Amino acid sequence: MDEQVRTPFGDFPDARRAVDAVAELAAPVAEALKNWDADLARSVLYVDTDPELADTAVFCAAYGVPVEASANCVVVAAKRGGETTLAAGLVLATTRLDVNKAVRGHLGARKASFAPMDAAVDGSGMEYGGITPVGLPAHWPLLVDAAVAATPWVLVGSGRRRGKLLLPGAAVAALPGATVLDGLAG
Repeated sequence: MDEQVRTPFGDFPDARRAVDAVAELAAPVAEALKNWDADLARSVLYVDTDPELADTAVFCAAYGVPVEASANCVVVAAKRGGETTLAAGLVLATTRLDVNKAVRGHLGARKASFAPMDAAVDGSGMEYGGITPVGLPAHWPLLVDAAVAATPWVLVGSGRRRGKLLLPGAAVAALPGATVLDGLAG
């Protein structure tokens, strides 16, 4: 039987270590946890939630989560010289990803915009509305706002619309391919 755990915030009827809930996660997320540093992977918590309540504001109200403890993972398409690169930006839900200056500048792109839904879903192997920084393709840059990395605990998607992950900000900063940047959020 999976061990129930106490979450640092929120009111969740089912909370456990994500490594004990891999059947509930999108395949890339489960695989990433399996191949990540064991201590960091064990720090990630999974909470089972209603997929109809997945959008940030509704979710936070329904589960008693402070919005400043929630982060959004945004997939961006950066273009330069006819080539398109997908990348992800992670910012606190109280802010917005600065796609036009911070992301475009860091990636050296001529143009950057939110990736089309199909490209984000197909490229990540995750469900729209549940895309998470855990388990993104290795070749995607993962840009993390410094405020997320400094957060004691942050809530992100699980790769599916059902369920969320809670992990220390320091663990987010330690994800493979992560680059922590000041000023990523506007």
